[in-house]
Amino acid sequence: MLENLAIIGTIAFVHLLGAMSPGPDLAMSVRNSLTYSRRTGIFTAVGFGLGVAVHVGYCIAGIAVVIARSILVFGTIKYLGAAYLLYIGIRSVLTRQRPMETDGVTKKEDIPPLTAVRMGFLTNILNPKATLFFLGLFTVVISPAAPPPRSILIIAGFVMVVDTMLWFSFVAVFLNERHVRSFFGRFQGYFNKAFGVLLILLSIRIAFLRD
Repeated sequence: MLENLAIIGTIAFVHLLGAMSPGPDLAMSVRNSLTYSRRTGIFTAVGFGLGVAVHVGYCIAGIAVVIARSILVFGTIKYLGAAYLLYIGIRSVLTRQRPMETDGVTKKEDIPPLTAVRMGFLTNILNPKATLFFLGLFTVVISPAAPPPRSILIIAGFVMVVDTMLWFSFVAVFLNERHVRSFFGRFQGYFNKAFGVLLILLSIRIAFLRD
């Protein structure tokens, strides 16, 4: 029981840090929240969550097939995932972050909720880095010898979907507040660097983890 909770907690926590780091989803969230409205930002967050659900679904199904058919293939994917996590971790640490430009944004007429959901979904699902990120994330807690029950991975995936929706809804609701906007812009570089260090540590763990 405790081991399963640790699996769910690890996946959910690392994913939340990933959602908080600068990327296509955050850029779209900021754009829609500031250009249109908080409501549009929240519906955009729903779209992000639906995109995450798709990524989680095919990662869980694909990993299950790989484990069943070939430990060698699984090991290869594991090291590719570790290498990619190491790459984006180092890039996150070394990249100099520019303050987010949130001033001077002109409000436009609001868009329909379904349009906002679609924009969020397409932004997330078409991100080419997402597949390797989710695959690398799941391999942190999966062992070919004793994989966790699929139900545990599904629960972890559901938590990630909720994480995504809640975080970007938070961005949408509070981003237009002057103090919150200033704080987020001031510390966004620290968030990114902390996320990068964590990814580097995870990639090392994956690379040296025995199957």
